Amino acid sequence: MKVSFVIPALNEEGIVGKTIKSIPVDEIKEAGYEVEIVVINNNSTDNTEQEARDAGATVFLETNRGYGNAYQRGFKEATGDIYVMGDADGTYPLEQSMDFINIIVDDGCDFVIGSRFDGTIEKGAMPALHQYIGNPMLTMMLNLFFHSSYSDTHCGMRAFTKEAYEKMELTAPGMEYAIEMVIEASEKDLIIKEVPINYRKRGGGEAKLSSFDDGWRHVKYMLTRKFGK
Repeated sequence: MKVSFVIPALNEEGIVGKTIKSIPVDEIKEAGYEVEIVVINNNSTDNTEQEARDAGATVFLETNRGYGNAYQRGFKEATGDIYVMGDADGTYPLEQSMDFINIIVDDGCDFVIGSRFDGTIEKGAMPALHQYIGNPMLTMMLNLFFHSSYSDTHCGMRAFTKEAYEKMELTAPGMEYAIEMVIEASEKDLIIKEVPINYRKRGGGEAKLSSFDDGWRHVKYMLTRKFGK
């Protein structure tokens, strides 16, 4: 059985290599799995691609920028039986990946998502607006509309089987991809479990989030999906 790590990267020079090296490759191999690390260079203008290659990743170029575009290309290129996804900026504890893998294999789970709110959030890792208002409100809204029970719908560290990925019909090109995935996982009746994680401050690279714009895009996506155009 093979585990594929899929990591999108846009101008993450200085941290993408450290992120890749934080993946517990030896631990995963000792547990009997093959490992591949797929990085999608989302048309970076810095040294992201070479740094990722030097750290041991296989890098593919996706010129159409966007969170969803990068991930769709990454999962297309991945060859594993289990996919693990996470950001390139060092915020997610990829060293905790075996917890996700074990739940899938031992518990027969289809889709595992981290929970920053059930875990710990390092001081300064998440703006107060996101931590106390934005993320909780978006999570509550999604759970209400789509009859789910997530504690952290926007956590970007996730793992799922190849079969689960193929059941989810994911098409969003941008940041909406994050909530499209959790909605699809619920609506396709996947077996879902959350894992508390330790969320850290960004380790480098350039921040991509725009609080108001991205928040509104997520709200608009949910409203459109729930009630139509």
